[in-house]
Amino acid sequence: MKNRSAWVIVVLLPLLFPIPLIGQSPMPSIREMKWGRDYNLHVKLSNDSNYVMDVRGLYHTGDQVFDPDNENATYYPVSLDEEFINYIKHRKLEQENQFSVDSLSKQQPKTLWSALNRTLGGGYIHFVNCLVYSIESNHLYLADPIMKRPITTWKPKPQTKTYKRTKDWEYYIPYDQKLAIKEYKKRKKEGDLRDLQGVPGKFIDLFLNTSQKEYDQLRQENKRMILAQIDLVRLLLGAKYLGADQINFIQNRVTTAVLLYSLSNLPSIIIFDDYNAAVAMTLDSSGYKIDYVVFNDFDRISTEEQDRRIGMIEAMIEAINEANDRVFKKKLSSYYGQ
Repeated sequence: MKNRSAWVIVVLLPLLFPIPLIGQSPMPSIREMKWGRDYNLHVKLSNDSNYVMDVRGLYHTGDQVFDPDNENATYYPVSLDEEFINYIKHRKLEQENQFSVDSLSKQQPKTLWSALNRTLGGGYIHFVNCLVYSIESNHLYLADPIMKRPITTWKPKPQTKTYKRTKDWEYYIPYDQKLAIKEYKKRKKEGDLRDLQGVPGKFIDLFLNTSQKEYDQLRQENKRMILAQIDLVRLLLGAKYLGADQINFIQNRVTTAVLLYSLSNLPSIIIFDDYNAAVAMTLDSSGYKIDYVVFNDFDRISTEEQDRRIGMIEAMIEAINEANDRVFKKKLSSYYGQ
């Protein structure tokens, strides 16, 4: 919990009560943010650019009850923080230097989880956010030639479960909605959906309710954000069938996407309906971080109530980061503990 003196309260306009936090995101950071009468958020950045965001189209947390003991991760669609980008750059440099002198470090990770964790660090939420961003930004294309299975008439004798499961797949992942949904249903029936542990339920619902025809239409319309959410589920359904080359390819593409991440992206605003607050958030090396808070009812609540809400939001984010970390550690141990 940040010290109360770390908050700077500035009244800018009649319907504005912004609370910038020490250690804000780097340039361009939020200079002003107000909740207007038109139910839009008006945001001005430090580079003097201005944006209007429709609150109804932003991510809302009102229906989400956070349970610190939940075995699923809590996902917020937020931007990456420059601190996190610099962390990846430093970590990548350290690894390259280590690889050049220590042949043991070249040992291949066994899973996609461990491969990306070795590069990204952090926990499961970094894994999801970075994968989604790399797919959405087209750095990671799941139909890349390296992801395509070789054409062969060879059949193992006896036929293995994996062979039977994937023999109709054109790619190392079920890159077809019919096959992917079939795989999901089989895994659910077998009680083996651990690869999707922590994936937002909205992503899975979207995946299950999208036909291949609808998926192709989304691609024609360049709906990258929606496609990335569906593709994430497809990728994770095929994660345990990936070979070393495919894992290396994905690791390289995700790392490249993060290193080339544009800091000029719009800030990520999460609406905390329970607190009548709009919260600008980023993802740094330790998890979610609050950059800016604005209340839409500041003129009707006391300073004490404002402080109470701030403290509760901070405490919740801290608990979410701790819970997400536990989810990732449990996920890794479930793979290596067998």
